[in-house]
Order: sequence, then structure tokens, then C-alpha cells
Amino acid sequence: MAALSAIMFQFAQAQDVFNEMSYSPGQTVFSLNAPVKGVVRIYDSGIAGKLLKTVKMRQDGADKWTATVKGDLKGKFYTFDIGKGETPGVFAKAVGVNGSRGAIIDMSQTNPDHWTTDLRPVIKSPADLLIYEMHWRDYSVDESSGIVNKGKFLSLTEPKAIQHLKDLGINAVHILPSFDYASVDETRLDSAQYNWGYDPVNFNVPDGGYSTDPYSPVKRINEFKRMVQALHNAGIRVILDVVYNHTFDLKNSNFEKTYPGYYYRYNADGTPSNGSGCGNETASEKPLMRSFMLQSVKYWINEYHIDGFRFDLMGVHDIETMNDIRAGVNSIDPTIFIYGEGWSAGSCAYPVEKLAVKANIPQMPGVAAFSDDMRDALRGPFNDDHKGAFLAGISGEEESLKYGIVGGIMHPQVDMQKVNYDKKPWALQPTQQISYVSCHDDMCLVDRLKSSVPNADTDQIIRLDELAQTAVFLSQGVPFMLCGEEMLRDKKGVHNSFSSPDSVNCLNWNNMKKYPQVFQYYKNLIQLRKNHPAFRLGDADLVREKLQFLPVQSCMVGFILKDNAGGDEWKNIIVLLNGNNSPCDIDVPKGDYTVVGCDGVINEKGLGQLAGGKVTVDAQSALIMYNK
Repeated sequence: MAALSAIMFQFAQAQDVFNEMSYSPGQTVFSLNAPVKGVVRIYDSGIAGKLLKTVKMRQDGADKWTATVKGDLKGKFYTFDIGKGETPGVFAKAVGVNGSRGAIIDMSQTNPDHWTTDLRPVIKSPADLLIYEMHWRDYSVDESSGIVNKGKFLSLTEPKAIQHLKDLGINAVHILPSFDYASVDETRLDSAQYNWGYDPVNFNVPDGGYSTDPYSPVKRINEFKRMVQALHNAGIRVILDVVYNHTFDLKNSNFEKTYPGYYYRYNADGTPSNGSGCGNETASEKPLMRSFMLQSVKYWINEYHIDGFRFDLMGVHDIETMNDIRAGVNSIDPTIFIYGEGWSAGSCAYPVEKLAVKANIPQMPGVAAFSDDMRDALRGPFNDDHKGAFLAGISGEEESLKYGIVGGIMHPQVDMQKVNYDKKPWALQPTQQISYVSCHDDMCLVDRLKSSVPNADTDQIIRLDELAQTAVFLSQGVPFMLCGEEMLRDKKGVHNSFSSPDSVNCLNWNNMKKYPQVFQYYKNLIQLRKNHPAFRLGDADLVREKLQFLPVQSCMVGFILKDNAGGDEWKNIIVLLNGNNSPCDIDVPKGDYTVVGCDGVINEKGLGQLAGGKVTVDAQSALIMYNK
């Protein structure tokens, strides 16, 4: 088990503007931020059922309303109504099935045993993170998984599920949206339903579709917490994918039913702005929305012990809000990692110079962004599935790949004028770059290789797959991988599988036996990064000092980590990446080198010796070696 930090999850809550339901056995207090007076309705069921009581709210300040109901309401359900339709409010912490009503529960009864002593696994630097992005159903739903709680939070409490992650060596799982979302009907879980979950309804409650009983407000929360606890016990951090940039729809959203017209951005003609590409975009710059986001993040940390956040379409949010969130999180634990997509899906009704886009990352210390520069340098552009790049043996992307390898920072040997998307560095520190080649969006790596490298056989696909991840995991950024890539997963060529069936999205665990060499390569590659601090220097000045690129042929990148970089016991480490479909010679500094990576095998005990000078790198593979 990994070492655990001494930071326990016993933090005082910040001032809670959105504490909309406060339960005690003697009374329950309801409060709401809204422009007009409303009522609270109490029900005996989370869906349908009997209306027990309607209570008028009274004013308790500007745009603040409250109502107190005497007696023990535990197990009952509630809604607010200001005349725009019933809603559980914007910050419901427990809900009934499908999330249309808030639930009145004692949150302390949702805690698993030993929850108060749960500890966050230690990470000394973001550069030490090894992130594994996963979807509940993808990972566990296939019969071949051998997992009992298929597609559920509890799947990640089972020994087989956790042991696979530990064997692979990752230390953080990024779970796709797990809050209450719209596109899966929780009353019909016996039917096949699939979605990634980027359609928020209740942002602060675990989704019932991943619970063993969506009708039980307590059980979904308890099972989510048990999942986090099990991963923490295994030394694995939990990163939550958060989608504050839009809601499932605007008109029927909890935001709109609570404070009409406030939480969203609008164009000059009064129509909703659509920077999210989903029909609406939230207005993070408005005080209530900014406070909502900050309190939501803190709530997931304090109540659920979450260790990091991936912001969907972070470029929709404003810089000031992201910095406020970073500062608020730092007050709890500065090792909690924050990153996101440094772009939007359309034009936003807010000045781009004030938005948290990739180009503005220098204005957000401690916030990281995905490197589409590195991704597309390896596999080809997002807008053309059939066009390849470095992995297809196509020259022209070497400088972009070098830029990704240094972690998106300024480096004297990277010519920014030749980088594909950025003409000046956007990261101040290498830990502000997420290094990756595939994620849930777009084709997975195997499908993209099949599409962009015509007629490639399985052996070639494996070579290119391993080459791609070598660049990712030996870069100075924070490495990130899609679940199942270590099994050579495919998604039947589907580009955007957000609502495709399990047959497209699920992992085939039989691939572990079919392609054992792939898992072994990933495992050894990850361990190589862990064992050698030269690959995770975590400091821009150190990277510029210690990482030197070597002169190479077209469609190759080579670099040396020199002079015991980062205090590494290996004095000089050389990494050579060959995207060509034939072997290539390269001149390296003379010396007695031990080869630890060659032709699809990584072994730190050594694969042979080389004298330096001219060396040959096999086709579509990496050569890794060191001297002492």
C-alpha cells in the first residue's frame, strides 16, 4: 500500500450560501436563494407518492428565504417552488430516484465504517500522478471482468478491480461524471442504458444509476464513499470529472427554476449563449454561480474525500473563478489536483481574454490543462480520424511532440513557430500540462491507429500503441491514460461513444490473456517513471537545465536527461522515439550504456549493452538506455 498522508478529512465548511436543507430530529430548516417568495412541499416518496405538507417560506434577507418544519422528517422528500416548477434546489445533497425531489436524511448515516479516519494517499508533486480515466460501466460491465457489481460504484471496492489498478501501477483514477445526471432513467436500470454523464441535473449527489438501489438516497451516497475509501486504502487517489459549464437543459434546470435568468450567459439578442455546445452555458463570473462552484468543489472534498477535479470545458469558465477555486482548495490541501479542458465547444458570451482557456493557463498557477498539441502530434488532428501524424510515420509534428515532452513550457530547443496549435508556451510549469494521446472523447488509441495507419496488422498496432504511451509517460507533464488501453481495447471504430451500447464501450478482459505483452509493457513503463525522478522533474528550470534534445532524423525525437537529473541514480538517460516504419540510426554521446527499453520490451535490469556513438532504433518503437 502506498504511504498515506497525515491529512484527515475533518475540515470546517466554508460559509454555505447553498445549505438548502438542514436536518435535525427536532426540526428541518429549508433555505433558498431566489428573487421571489416560494413554498416548500414535503412528500412521503422520492417519486409520485403523497403530498404531506406545503409550507410558505419567509424572507430572511435580500433574495434569501427560509422555512422551518418541526418534527422528525428523516426519510421524507421535498421540493421548492417559486412559480417556475418544482425543484430540489440548486445544491441538493441527497435526492430520490431520478433526482426530481430532495431527500431529507442524516448525512452521518451515509458514512462507512472508519470513514472519519480515511486518509488521502500521499503525492509529493503533481508530476508523481499517474492518471487512469475510467467509466463505471466500461471497466466492469462485461462478463469477462469477473466483477460482481457491474457498472456500480461498488465495482471499485472489489479485490479484482482494485488489484488490476495496483498491478498496472497507476495512483489516481479519474472517474467520468458521477453526479446525478439526466440521460439514464434510474427507474429502468434493468434495461440497457449507457451515457458518459455530461448532462448535469444535481451537481452534488452521486448518480443513482451507479448505485445498487437508486430509490435509497442513503445507499447511493454510502456506496460512493465506500468506493473512495477502498481506493484510498489501496493508495489510489480519486479525481472527479465535474461539469459546471452547462446543464442538461436550461428551461427545466434547477438553476432556472430557482433564480430565472441568473445562472446562464446570454447573447446580445437575448438568446442563450452556447459555448458548451449543449444549448446553454453557465455564467461562472456571476457571484452566485462562482460561489456555487467553489462550495460544490469543497463539498466533494469534505463530504466525499475527493482528491482532484477535472473541469469539463474549463474554457467556458472565467479565470478569476478558477483561481478562487484553486485558492479555496489550497486552504484544505494544496496537493489536490485541478485540471481541465483548456477550450470551449463554441463561442462564449464573455471576453476570451478572461476565460480559462489553454492560452491563459499562465494566469492560473496550480491549474493544469490537456495538451492537444502533444495528442495530435502523435496520432493526428481531432477533425480528421483518417489523418495520421508521428505514429503514422508522417513528418512535420516533431516540434509539437518535443513541446509535449518538456511539459508545455518554454524550452530553448523547442521552436514554437513549428508547434501545431500554440506559438508561445502556455505552461509556466510542466505540471500544468496533462500529457495524453487518448481519452473518452474521440476514438480510443487502437481505433485511431487502425483508421490512420491503413493495413496495419496487430503487431504493428501494438508497436505504435506502446510507442505513443512511451512518449506520454516519459514526458515531463502529468501522464494520463484511458482505461483499457493497457488491454489494447477498441470501441469498434466509434468516434463519439457517449451513448453507444456496452458492446462498443466495455472492456474485454480476455484481452489480458490475448495480448499479455501490452499490459506488461504499460506496467513496466509506469514503473520506470515511478522509479526515476528524471522523468518527473516537476520544475521548469530543472527541465530546461537537464533535458536536452538530440539531433535526429525526420519523424524521430530523441532526448537525454543528463547529470543525474532530479537526483536520479542513473547519470544520463537517453530516450529515442522512432515513428518511421524502418529502423533509423542516430548519433548519441559516447559511453557505456545499459539498454532498458527496446523493441516493445522494458526491463530495468537491462536488455544489453551499447557503447554509444551511432545506435539503431527499431522501426516504430522506442530505445531507452542509461549510463552510470
